[in-house]
Formats: sequence, structure tokens, C-alpha cells
Amino acid sequence: MGWLAMAGLCLDGWAQSILKTDSIQEIVVTGTGTRHLLKDAPVQTEVISRKMLESYGGGSIEDILSGLTSSFAFNEDDMGSQMQMNGLGNAYILILIDGKRIHGDIGGENDLSLIDPQRIEKIEIVKGASSALYGSDAIAGVINIITKKHEEGLLLENTTRGGSYGNIRQHNGIGIKTGKVNAYTNLQLQHSDGWQNTSREDPAQTEFLIEDSRNQTVNRHTNWQIAERLTYTPSGKWELYAEGSLHWKRIYRPSGKYPSCDVKTYDLQYSNASAGIGGKWNVNKTDVITLDADWNKHAYYYNYTDTTLEDGYYHGQATHYFPYFPGQKNLQSNQERTMVQLKGIFALPYENRLSAGAEWRYDWLNAPMRVAGGKVSDNTEALYVQDEFGLLRPLAITAGIRLNHNGAFGFRATPKVSAMLSTGDLRLRATWSRGFKTPTPKELHYRYVREMSGTYLYLGNKNLKPQTSHYYSLGAEYRTGRFSASVNAYINKVNDMIALVTIPTNTAPAEYIVEYDPVKVRQYNNLEDAETYGVDVNVGWQPFKEISVGAGYNYLDTRAHVYNTKSDKLESIVIDGMAHHKANWFATWGHRFSRNYRAGAGLYGRMSTKRYYQINGNGKGYQIWRIATNHDIGRSRTMTWRVEAGIDNIFNYVDRTDHGLHLGTTTPGTTIYASLSVRFAKGKKVKSNIHLNTNKDTYEED
Repeated sequence: MGWLAMAGLCLDGWAQSILKTDSIQEIVVTGTGTRHLLKDAPVQTEVISRKMLESYGGGSIEDILSGLTSSFAFNEDDMGSQMQMNGLGNAYILILIDGKRIHGDIGGENDLSLIDPQRIEKIEIVKGASSALYGSDAIAGVINIITKKHEEGLLLENTTRGGSYGNIRQHNGIGIKTGKVNAYTNLQLQHSDGWQNTSREDPAQTEFLIEDSRNQTVNRHTNWQIAERLTYTPSGKWELYAEGSLHWKRIYRPSGKYPSCDVKTYDLQYSNASAGIGGKWNVNKTDVITLDADWNKHAYYYNYTDTTLEDGYYHGQATHYFPYFPGQKNLQSNQERTMVQLKGIFALPYENRLSAGAEWRYDWLNAPMRVAGGKVSDNTEALYVQDEFGLLRPLAITAGIRLNHNGAFGFRATPKVSAMLSTGDLRLRATWSRGFKTPTPKELHYRYVREMSGTYLYLGNKNLKPQTSHYYSLGAEYRTGRFSASVNAYINKVNDMIALVTIPTNTAPAEYIVEYDPVKVRQYNNLEDAETYGVDVNVGWQPFKEISVGAGYNYLDTRAHVYNTKSDKLESIVIDGMAHHKANWFATWGHRFSRNYRAGAGLYGRMSTKRYYQINGNGKGYQIWRIATNHDIGRSRTMTWRVEAGIDNIFNYVDRTDHGLHLGTTTPGTTIYASLSVRFAKGKKVKSNIHLNTNKDTYEED
């Protein structure tokens, strides 16, 4: 959205320090959908600033989130990042780019390679159910990735990054601003040769001992993306935009000699596209109305490398031994989504700020090989309203409610209430909120077959019920010029949580038993109940002007129960991927030696204890350390140069667990990287002078 993009501007340039007493305070927007100074945000918000991003030098969004916050866990493979936040997986985490939902599902996981790390200005993280403001998918929390904006007349930028295992990251940007028109074109390319941490297969999943498998821990892959955004500002009150992108990705899978585990006859290919239009009307200094409409497409193919006889569905009809030949593609799923969002923010009397909006969403899934009939669709409409009440200062209260209507599951209301008490440099916050998430078309209708030592069958479930949640949190934050500390305790109770569970083979539909003869069947089912609870702690300190240190810690526990129809009992199960303890820490240094040279260095660490899973073993605990350096070399009125170099996993930790079992981390061991960034900018910068109107508790632009 246009107003969210404006809120993402870094107010003092990319040399700003988040801890300096004389710097302009960070502005955040995600927790309430309106602008607040970070220290005064009614909803607890964690920020990864531009300064932190540039010091860390992360090559991907997975690298950034796992290294700079303790709340996240990843276990990357061909089917996605398998992200988890505070005990709940990717399906419960809403990911936004400039306030808009990301779209790019791979096996239930969003494709985070859609995000160019070189374009990130900052990342705002709000934990807990946020369905009142953002609707479905926001049960675990919201990640809002705010991108960089340019105001130069002409901007040319290039970053080339290379590292171990053929890791290449290429970013190119062209920005042009002339009169009332602003255009930016972004091209990114990513490639990795992949790596293999072990050639041994799990003996329990193969017919005999295999120690020379060709299965990779991470397969070779290449992806590219081109994106364009065009903005037209006819006056100070109006801003119109149009944008679009194309994204392509291929995962190359080596083929071995063992049919039970590593024979591959096709690569995986993904094709994404998006288009959007919208605008913003600044009614006056305090009121704004936005309208956004966008369309997104994510298509997933098998790209055959050898002759293959498929046994499944073709155009919705059952087939047996349908042939495909090298070079041919077979569509597995095409997910399309259309959304229209209308929102207004209005200043009301008696220290009230009202946000209200409407949303329409249509999802369409075409999966000729995996859905009976080939196609399914879903539609959702919503109205929401939120009031920020500041008359009782130092107590601030924010309350909102969303009314959802889903074509298959009817109406549901999701309220949220947050309160913040300010006492000097101390902030006390409390939140209660409801979450709501309808089953996805995949969870309802999808079917997937995996060949190991036998056939594993994964099934959707048309009898699923919507998921709801109650989220409670209580936290305290102390923030001064050079020191900050926060602690936040939470409980997230999810009712009818949807998860893959193992069911008796004879309870699967008879036609599937005949067709596939599976040795194990897993199906999406509603759990009777599930609960995650824990504590997040974050500390940051700048003892000297050039040195900053900090750490984060996350304690997590989960409970879940499912009714076993065979034993007629409730059984306790673990929420996959849960680890009791995770932590991260850092120490950074930076110094300007001259006008033309500045150097910085950082030492970073992260750890996790054992990760628990229902089947296929647990993931081992680990501890990983990283050294990152950055060098600003030379500077002129139009040109800047930056060199980054570092070593990741300096103690060479590798998880060599057998293929087929879960890993704690997929790192290949010690790796190195280096990058060169060149930036040419010509033309007068237009500064965004945003200040706080203390009378109305709003932000205005001069």
C-alpha cells in the first residue's frame, strides 16, 4: 500500500543508529496499521533495522531472520523454507511486502526467494494473532518487509555477491524520478550449486543399507525475478501506482541408482507472476484513504529429465502409466489469487484514531494431477474497524474487530484488544486477540504421493473445520538512548488446529488403497486442541559510540491432542519443529577512518536445542557462529562503493543425519562470501520530514 510504503522510509539515511540518543526515532506501522514511534507502539514490535541488515550481510531472508532474531527456525528443502515462529509453522505466519501479502506457495510453504534481500529497508515483526487487522493466516504473527524507496532523479545500483558452493546473488536496480513520475525496476538472480552433507539413507526407509545415495541436502537451484513499480503523484493529495513482477525458479535434482530413494526423473520448476494497481488520497494532514487491487499467480511443474510413466490423475480423470518424455512439463498446481482492499485512517475527537476497511479475496487452484475434478476455488470477504484511544494517557488502548465471511465456512468475528502503560522509559503492554483461519484448498482437496521404501500417501480432508485461536501476551520494555531490554510472555491456544497426522491405512478411501497400496497414510486433520506458550527476551546496548552488543532468547513449549479413532482415546502429539530453547547474540563495531573509508565488523551467533517431530526422528541441536565485515570505500557526490566479506559457521558444524530424517540445520559447514555494491545517484533527494503532532498523536509530513 502507498501509505505503508511511505511509513517504511528511513528518516535519517542508512547511517542512522537505532541506539543513538540524537537520532530520529524509528517509526513502525505493522502492529496497528498506523504510524507510531517504536517505543510508543501499542503493540509490541520487533524491528530489524537497515543498520542491522547492512552489518550482518545476510544473503537471504532465511539467513537474516534466523541470525538476527531468536523466534524463528528454518529447515530448508526443495519444498520451501519450513519456517516456524514461536511454535507455529509457515501456514500461520502472514508475510507482507510493503503491507501486501506475499503469494508463492511451495508444498504449503511460501517461497521466500521472492524477496530480494538487497531491497529490504527494514523488517517489522509482530507476534501473536493479528486476524482482526490482517485476516486469515495471521495466527502466529506478521512479518512486514519494508523495501527501500528512492527519491533521486536517476539511480543505478548493482550488488554482486559470491560464495562457497557456487552461491551467487545478483541485484540490479534502475530508478528514475522526473516531475510527477517515479519508476523503479528491480532484477535479481540467485544460484547455488547445492551440497550433500551425507550420502547415507535412513535404513528404516529403504529396502537395504544405502551409503552412496546421490540425494543432496540442498539441491542445485537457479531463480530470477524482474519487478517494476511506477508511481504517479499528480498533487500532494494524490498518489497512484502500478506494479508487476515475473519470477522463475528451477531446482535440479540428481538421479541415483536406487529406485527406493534417489532415482529422479524430473526437476522442479516454478513460475510466478503478479500485477497490481492502487492509490492513496491524503484527505488532510491526518486522514488518508487507500485502495489496492492485485493479482498473483504461482505455478508448479515437473520438468522431466527422463522418460516417466505417471500414475495418477490427468485433467481430473484417473490414468495409469501416462508417458512423459525429457523436456516435457507437467503442471502440478497453479494457484491464483485476486484481492481488493479499501482502507481509511481518520483522526476523531477525544484522542481517537479510527482505521476501517473492507477486503475481497478470491483463490483459485488448478491441480489436474492432484485434485479430483482438477479445479477448486475459495472466496472471502471482510469488514474491519479499529480504534486507537489515547485520552487516558499514560494508558493507550487499541481495540479492533474483523467480520469475515468465507464462501464455504460462513461468518466469523475476530476481535483484538491491546493496552500500553507508559511510565518514563518503561512500557508495559498486554494483548488479547482472536485468530481465525479457514482450511486452504490444498488442505481440503490435495493429494500427494511420495515413494520411499514404499508408497507414502498424503491426503487432504474435505471434513476439516476452520481453525480459531486465543492469544494472550504480557510484556515490558525499557528503552533509553543507548540501552533497550524487553521481555514478553505469551500463550497461543489454537482450537481445531490443522496438521498432518498418521492415520490407519485401512481408513483411507478405498480407491486410494487399491490405486497406490500405501505403506503409510498421512492426512490433514483437526487436532482437538493445541497450545504454544513461551517467553521472548531481547537486550541491546551501545556502551560506546562505535560498539553495539545484543542478544535474544526464546523459550517455547507446545501441547497438542488428537483423537485416535482406533484406540478411542485422546493422544498427545508434538507440534512438528518445536525447540524448547533458541538464542542469538551479536557484537558489532564500526569506525570512519576518513571521508573515503569506513569499516565495520560483527560477530554473530545463534543456537537451538533439539527440534521435535512426530515421525522421521528429531532434529539435532546446534550452535553456529559468524563473522561479517563491511567496507565503504570511496565516496563522491554521485557514487558510493561498498565491499562486504565474511565467514559463516566458523567452527564448521555439519548435521550429517541420514537422508529421510529431520535435520536441526542444513548448513554445509564453514562457508565464505564476498560482495561488491556500486551505487550511482544523481538528482536532489526529497527528504521526508515526518514529525509527531503531540496534540492529535498523529504523524504529519511537511
